[in-house]
Amino acid sequence: MRLRAISLTPALLVPIMAVLCVGSGCAPDDRTSRGVAEVFVDKHYVQIDPAAAEPFCAGLALQKVKQVRKLTEGLVIDASTKKPTVRYKIIEANEEPEHGTYVFEGTIYVEGDDAFSRRWIVSTRKNGSTWKVSNFTEDYD
Repeated sequence: MRLRAISLTPALLVPIMAVLCVGSGCAPDDRTSRGVAEVFVDKHYVQIDPAAAEPFCAGLALQKVKQVRKLTEGLVIDASTKKPTVRYKIIEANEEPEHGTYVFEGTIYVEGDDAFSRRWIVSTRKNGSTWKVSNFTEDYD
């Protein structure tokens, strides 16, 4: 059997990377400042699940998430609930050894309506050996 060398062109590399990404989950690493900020945004804004966001929070952020849970208590969000599709990107990042601040730009797509954008400012801090979201703000401009 004879082996041939394969040239990795962009046309071949993109599908390979997509398969690797899906296979590994491409989940943010919540052991980093940026990763915990992304996990928080995924749980709180994309999945609309403040209970799932809670373990990644401390301080004021934890108080805010608990308040959201209290305000939405009794609302049933299940598989039949139509949720918007939310896509986001980090448009600004300031990372320091003990804290970080990230500005996310989210685009929210609601079925039967126009898409709209929001900015979320998420602050993180190192809590011992773990990173936690310490505060978050929503910008409606």
